[in-house]
Parts: sequence; C-alpha cells; structure tokens
Amino acid sequence: MTTRVDEHGVRRRPDALIVEEPLAIELDGQRVTTTMRTPGHDFELAAGFCFTEGLLAGAPVQTCRYCGTGSAVETEFNVVSVETGGVAPVPTPRLGTTTSSCGLCGSASIDELCERLAPLDPTLATAFPLEVVASLPDRALGQQALFAETGAVHAAAAFDPTGEVLVVREDVGRHNAVDKVVGKLLLEGALPASALGLYVSGRASFEIVQKAWAAGFPVVVAVSAPTALAVDTARRAGMLLGGFVRDGGMNVYAPERLPG
Repeated sequence: MTTRVDEHGVRRRPDALIVEEPLAIELDGQRVTTTMRTPGHDFELAAGFCFTEGLLAGAPVQTCRYCGTGSAVETEFNVVSVETGGVAPVPTPRLGTTTSSCGLCGSASIDELCERLAPLDPTLATAFPLEVVASLPDRALGQQALFAETGAVHAAAAFDPTGEVLVVREDVGRHNAVDKVVGKLLLEGALPASALGLYVSGRASFEIVQKAWAAGFPVVVAVSAPTALAVDTARRAGMLLGGFVRDGGMNVYAPERLPG
C-alpha cells in the first residue's frame, strides 16, 4: 500500500513495486559477477552478460542452470551457471567497473574494444529507414508490461528494418535488459544481430553501445541522450546511434554526418 497525495486529498491505495534482487553469474564454475536485477529471463541475462563482456571468446553455451553446485532453492534462484564444458577461457572476476570515462581512460576503453571487436559494416544501418527508427518508442511501449504496472524498469528491444519489435526485455538495470535481449538471441543461434536494431528506453551509455557492438547490432536508438564516450564508440564501431527519440524525431550522433 502507498499513500497518495494529490488535488483530491490524501488516501491509501494499493501499488505495485518492482522486485530487485542480486544475481550471481558463474562461467564454468567460476563466479564472474553479481548484478542487481529484476528476476525473470535469468538464463538469458547470464548468457548475454558472458557474451557481451567477451568472456565466452567464441565458445558455445552448452547449458544454463540455477546453481550448478547445489540446490537452486537454497540459493533462492539467485545464482546462474553458464557452462561451455571448459571451452571458454578461465574468466577473470568482474569486481567492479567504471562506465563514465574521459581522456586517456576513455580512449583506452575504446581501444580495448577495438582489439576484440571488428568494425561493423556501415552499410548495414542503411537498411533501417530513419523514420522507422524514430518510431521505436511507440512500437515498444505497448510490450513493456512491467513498466506499465510499476513505472520502475528499463526496456531493451530488438527490431527489424520494418520496425517490427521481435524481442522486448525489461529490468531495473538498462544494461541487464540489453544482456537479456542479447542472451535470447545467443541461445537461439541468432547472433550476430547484423539485420536487427537495438532500442533502449533510457540513455545510451558506453556500456550499452559496447554490448550492442559485441552482439553485432548496426543500429542503436535511445529515448534519452548518449554519453560522449558512447558516441565515440559508436563511430569507431561503424554504428548508427540515435538519441532523444521522441515524437517521431531524433538526434543522430553516429555516423558523424549522414549522407545527402
């Protein structure tokens, strides 16, 4: 219950709150990270995280399961093990990360990505009409059930050049929502996502762009603004990056200049 205060006075009424719980992700028995997430699509989140962070290094995911060393009930379904049969390199735990960067640290972040990710074919983005890309918020909103109920989650969606929304995932973390989308595509054998675009309901941070690049999305569109490092990364990736997508319009930050 919550107390509502408005022009009609003060009254008690029921309210729905989003759940936020930790999820520990393991790769071949090694703990790699713990993230706060909205429960649901946990296997997709774990597989997507391992993929976008480069931990799989091309190794196929054999299985995903809750807590590979004990009872899933005992860990309250908050530990997911991604298994490659030992094919993936031994992972380094991700103890923490800084996603706001500038100067040399920002350049180093992009250089590190460029060492493991090949630039995208910039012509892939031309398959997506700009007016279609600009319409994504309206197209995706109707499929954001948790947001409609709570107003407290972010969404990520994969869409095709016609604007059809193929996958929508929601989470308290925008990066988690992206990993859930990528994880679904990965587990279905649908990566790289070179024929799809990625929509995010918040800002386009460096982390969002690097995950999209890893998955092969040639287009990323965000309701809010991108960061400067996200723009630099998108330009290095050969990606179309749009921000402030509202009312049928948007700002295009990457490429630096549209043809024509």
